[in-house]
Amino acid sequence: MKNYIKTGILIGILSFASCDDELSKNPIGLTTQDQVNTAPTLTTIENAVRSSYDLLSNRLNILGEWDWSGGLVFQNDYIMQDIASDDMEKKWVSDGDQPWMDDINNFTFTSTNGGPNGLWKYDYEGIKRINIAMNLLTNPDIENITGITTDRKNQLLGECYFLRSYYYFSLVTNFGDVPLILRPVQTYQEAFDVAVRVPKDQVWEQIKGDLNKAKELFPNTKYSSDSEKWRASKGAAIALLAKSELYTQNWGAVPALVDQLSGLGFSLNDNYFQSFTAEYNDNEVVFSFDHQTNATPTRRGNGICAPLGWGFFAPSQSFLNEFEANDPRLLYTVNVGAQNVNKMLGSLNGANKGNDDAPNNKVYIRYADVLLWKAEALLNNGDTAAAVAIINQIRQRARNGVDANGNAVPAGTLPDRSTAADAATVRTWLIHERRVELGFENQRMLDLKRWGIAQEVMQAHGKNFQPRHMLYPIPQSEIDASAGTLTQNQGY
Repeated sequence: MKNYIKTGILIGILSFASCDDELSKNPIGLTTQDQVNTAPTLTTIENAVRSSYDLLSNRLNILGEWDWSGGLVFQNDYIMQDIASDDMEKKWVSDGDQPWMDDINNFTFTSTNGGPNGLWKYDYEGIKRINIAMNLLTNPDIENITGITTDRKNQLLGECYFLRSYYYFSLVTNFGDVPLILRPVQTYQEAFDVAVRVPKDQVWEQIKGDLNKAKELFPNTKYSSDSEKWRASKGAAIALLAKSELYTQNWGAVPALVDQLSGLGFSLNDNYFQSFTAEYNDNEVVFSFDHQTNATPTRRGNGICAPLGWGFFAPSQSFLNEFEANDPRLLYTVNVGAQNVNKMLGSLNGANKGNDDAPNNKVYIRYADVLLWKAEALLNNGDTAAAVAIINQIRQRARNGVDANGNAVPAGTLPDRSTAADAATVRTWLIHERRVELGFENQRMLDLKRWGIAQEVMQAHGKNFQPRHMLYPIPQSEIDASAGTLTQNQGY
């Protein structure tokens, strides 16, 4: 009972096959349903929760073995959000390698493309693992059975609620209506029964409900664990809740949530690049994945640095042109001459390039991003001056530090925007600031779609973006495996 079904949607919903299924073995340390049903231990619980983070890792081949066409070599957020946008090209030198990525870039992809397939499988595998962990933690006798303390139980349960929300946030923003799986599923019939898409509003309701539970379970501190600062925290739950309110246009709820983060100790770093090199000793990172070199028994390094060494992931000319003169964030993001994406490498000298077990963390939420959510919400509520003040705060941080070469930024760089500007002008400033501040952080395509300008911007960039591309297609393999229970997004 320790082996995973690898067929269609069942990878994400059905936990375990028969003992005779030898299609694949469980990763070391991964909790099985046998352990949940028989004699769970404290180690079982800890492994169950920790493995739920793994699908946010840039480690290579978590779900397959060099399955490029299936989109399973690494998680696909750089492809689906950055290459798909006007910010990034597949490679520095155009070639025929991995044509499914070109199809994403050109918006000629179909429902069999590896991009949506990998995104779907990574998210549902994460949800499957979380549901197993939550099944343990919500056992009313778990403290007596395992000796886990109440505080630790609550912390881990908070992490599960946060992680499940994060994976569902990815699913609902990329696919719209999706199956909502909230418990372990142990038979084929159960799997087929739950392989039904529910309205996206219901998914958003679940996300927000889980996040509200998470923030109450976490300790009221910046880190949920001083010895394991990589874990999800109260700040992470509050931030993702604010982002969820933003995406569902509940503008009024966003500012107050964002304001809670400063009380927990979050602020902008003095140096823009510190978020991408620091190991949980900075002010800004709200949530990231803790990559570690030479981790055992399971590798935990940042594998995305390997394809960077193979020539993948390059800036578009449009992205380079977006930066104002002397904006230090350009070189902090990408060194065109050396063909180094510094932000993804976590270095300014090419270190980690080509390393499939690199130590640099993957940043998912940082305070600058959160502040710009607040600015957007304020703008949509008519408070243009307050929105501009936040934009200026972001620009001030960028110009006040040194550049990537250690030199002072020239006087006059990134001047403050006028707080007297009209709303339309402020909106263009916000769009610009998010692009240059958050470039190559998997935000651009989701931003363009949320603002309703994706088709306009993409077509101006020469891409074949059509209304159907507001959502990605449900992977055809998932529809086939569900015997048609799953339905396809319109236009695919």
